[in-house]
Amino acid sequence: MIARRRVLPRPRVLLGVLLAASFLSVLVVQAYINAEFTGDHVESEVGDQAAVPPAILDGGPIINTTGGQESTSRLPDRTIALTFDDGPDPAWTPKILDVLRRHDAHATFFVVGSQVARHPTIAKEIVTGGNELGLHTFTHPNMQRLAPWRRELELSQTQMAIAKATGARTHLARFPYSSKNAAIDEVNWRLVQEAGALGYLVVVNDTDSEDWKRPGVEKIIQNATPAGDRSAVMLFHDAGGDRSQTVAALDEFIPRMKARGYRFTTVTEGLNLTIAGQAAKTHSPLPLNPAAPGSDKWRGTALIWTVNLADGLVALIAGLFLVVGTLTVGRTLLLLVLATRNARQRRSPAWTWGPPVTEPVSVIVPAYNEKEGIEAAVRSLAGGDHTRIEVVVVDDGSTDGTADLVDRMRLPNVRVVRVPNGGKPNALNTGVALARHDLIVMVDGDTVFEPDSLRLLVQPFADPTVGAVAGNVKVGNRETTVALWQHIEYVIGFNLDRRLYEVMNCMPTVPGAIGAFRRTALAQVGGVSDETLAEDTDVTMAMCRAGWRVVYEEKARAWTEAPTTMEQLYRQRYRWSYGTMQAMWKHRGALLDSGPSGRFGRVGLPFLALFGLALPMLAPVVDIMLVYGLVFWELGETVAAWFGMLALQLFTAAVAFRLDRESYRPLLRLPLQQFAYRQLMYLVLLQSATTALTGGRLRWHKLNRAGLAPRSPALDRTAADRGRVPVTPITPSRGPLTPPPGP
Repeated sequence: MIARRRVLPRPRVLLGVLLAASFLSVLVVQAYINAEFTGDHVESEVGDQAAVPPAILDGGPIINTTGGQESTSRLPDRTIALTFDDGPDPAWTPKILDVLRRHDAHATFFVVGSQVARHPTIAKEIVTGGNELGLHTFTHPNMQRLAPWRRELELSQTQMAIAKATGARTHLARFPYSSKNAAIDEVNWRLVQEAGALGYLVVVNDTDSEDWKRPGVEKIIQNATPAGDRSAVMLFHDAGGDRSQTVAALDEFIPRMKARGYRFTTVTEGLNLTIAGQAAKTHSPLPLNPAAPGSDKWRGTALIWTVNLADGLVALIAGLFLVVGTLTVGRTLLLLVLATRNARQRRSPAWTWGPPVTEPVSVIVPAYNEKEGIEAAVRSLAGGDHTRIEVVVVDDGSTDGTADLVDRMRLPNVRVVRVPNGGKPNALNTGVALARHDLIVMVDGDTVFEPDSLRLLVQPFADPTVGAVAGNVKVGNRETTVALWQHIEYVIGFNLDRRLYEVMNCMPTVPGAIGAFRRTALAQVGGVSDETLAEDTDVTMAMCRAGWRVVYEEKARAWTEAPTTMEQLYRQRYRWSYGTMQAMWKHRGALLDSGPSGRFGRVGLPFLALFGLALPMLAPVVDIMLVYGLVFWELGETVAAWFGMLALQLFTAAVAFRLDRESYRPLLRLPLQQFAYRQLMYLVLLQSATTALTGGRLRWHKLNRAGLAPRSPALDRTAADRGRVPVTPITPSRGPLTPPPGP
């Protein structure tokens, strides 16, 4: 039968692509409206002026190239048109409007479209106050550096934003970085002609207050004041920084000029006065803030929504970046203080759990299609150096002959129980029911123990308050990059955290690969539940709530086969993260409980939510901000910030590797891990959260094992002796699944 080709990508791949595309789109939009394309915002020198008509260079500040004409206009004598660039600004524009109202003066505000989209109510206030609006482009670029289509877009987008915010449109435009007529060169002249073809009058200025330099109130007034009784279109700014000097200067300048007989108008009002005073009336008076067509209002609505969405999402990303930084630093400090204290305490010569624990141990091995690794696992367990060991392999309906392989080994302290496939919790409970001893060790079917692992694992039971013990899981197959990344994660994210959790007495998970339990503790919590896909986390949380201590024994090491492909890793972590979320939801009642349960609920659950779910889910924000910063922000500052975060992670990793007595060499691949592995974990958590929130169900994903029998130096050294380890024979049992008699 011919396999059908997959036409569409896998859902999680599609989800990742869509998320990446969405973030990229938002960042590009945000960079555009924030004018982050720095190459577009460089002031140009005045070039060749040979093709610019002398009448334009020596003319008035209002330039008309509509309909192919080339003319300029000045305001009548003793007429001032105050103009303000770069707004509206939520802090300074309202203060300038107050000054204008107080002195009964009007002005023209050449607004930036992106600012109108952000502050539409202020733009509306400008118009309702009798002032007028002009275009100052949408993102304040140097128009000389833009393609023609982009130049037209800069003007049309601003027009649409004004239409939605005020219901009006404008026929005035002023280009960023423009000044006076005498500074118009051939390039700028073409821009003026383009604007005229679109129906705009281009406005430059007669006097420049240079308020952006903040030279002082008197200097601003001096710069703005025209000579004699001449008219002037004056340039001020109502945005772009501290404009307190501008506000103070206007408050003095307006009454001072009125005392000299000057009147204050908008550009359009002044132009109409000029037209009315001409003997030959070639122009009709222009309306002030004419009504905008409905189509511009609709498009302006979409534009403002887009700007607000981009602003909101980028603000969210920036906030999440701050959260990630805070959580990372907080976790590092906690680990340094608590985890290292735990490690120092354990390595003290005086440290002991109590009298040596020599009680017999029952090892439960749930096995479903584990033929690749079951023999190595069982042999390592049966040959442990503990005083007395029984191994119960519960074959959970395997179809690959797993049980037969174990039977053929004929190890005297190993027995096989065959049950219909019912899931891992059922297999574990069956093994516990058949176990002869009160100390129970649960082991995955692909896990290899070192000879002393079982003995070391049960030593904490010398303390009667200990109900469960987590062992030290090691990745045995570190040949591939994917497996090596997991080795790094096991050391940093699991083992180091367990030291911390033990000190805080809120251990959330005893790993399924190597964990020990008291039978009485298991019985108290009802055994291993099948209500979640993370049965190890579920039962551990239940024990913490019941008041049992759960501790970590770093010396008890178990070697496991980690997934070697991204696909297998994704399946495994999807189940783990989804199961953890299920367990947290199941035990949410602990938040309101008293006693040990309440302590776990108010310490363990929030800690796990913050550092086990929120931090890894939000970690890619660091890389998003890195990409954004590399393209749109200061390169040096961005790289320094990212390397600072990486250095903090490397420091934490180095501490963890030292405590685990591991080689530092794998940490050379930690930077690369930031760009692939972390993103995969993000998608895993995102899909898990989506599945949980939508009420979806996730089936158990069986990983494909390659039989890469994990090895360690200790195993290699004792390989020759493993067959000579004395074992205590037990009689195989095929009886009913009933618990043994009490102790």
